[in-house]
Amino acid sequence: MNVAMRRVGMFGGAFDPPHRAHVALAQAAVQQLALDLLYVVPTGNAWHKARTLSPAEDRLAMARLAFAEVPAVQVDERELRRSGPSYSVDTLRELQAAHPGAQLHLLMGEDQAAGFTSWHAWEEIARLAVLCVVARGSGEGLARLRALPGVRMEVLQWTAMPESATDIRARLQAGQEAAGLVGTAVASYIESHHLYKNT
Repeated sequence: MNVAMRRVGMFGGAFDPPHRAHVALAQAAVQQLALDLLYVVPTGNAWHKARTLSPAEDRLAMARLAFAEVPAVQVDERELRRSGPSYSVDTLRELQAAHPGAQLHLLMGEDQAAGFTSWHAWEEIARLAVLCVVARGSGEGLARLRALPGVRMEVLQWTAMPESATDIRARLQAGQEAAGLVGTAVASYIESHHLYKNT
């Protein structure tokens, strides 16, 4: 394939923990967007998160386990190595430099799309990447993006899944099982590293 025509995606998030819906979304993105490569990027210093995230090495290890079987996915630790606040625009700049001529795609949920203009350097993000929105809400996020000049957008068709990292952490803190939600490998890692017990 001509390198200039490569399609490269970015899927960022806390992945605290990564779960079945994350994996299914990555699979859907690779297929629907015909991605040659999808970077799964665990968030570093999440300036927008009120709570403290689990240690970076644990989130990275869990992401590698969770996405191991998804073709074209590469779990990327660049944001975990970065000092200071972690911004999507910086990662997109680095991916563009690493893949000159490629078409970048940034995955986001409809809730994130609704607040896109609050993102750091959102205008540059829109220039760098096609915004690929998971259709899973009222449609407000899609409508807001469509109203922004210069934004390129694609909608990912998605069957809603009940998993959420917040609910999974609550289940684990209550001593309940979560293997069916995060997969056996991630569940084993959580158990052996005693994560989400008293956080």
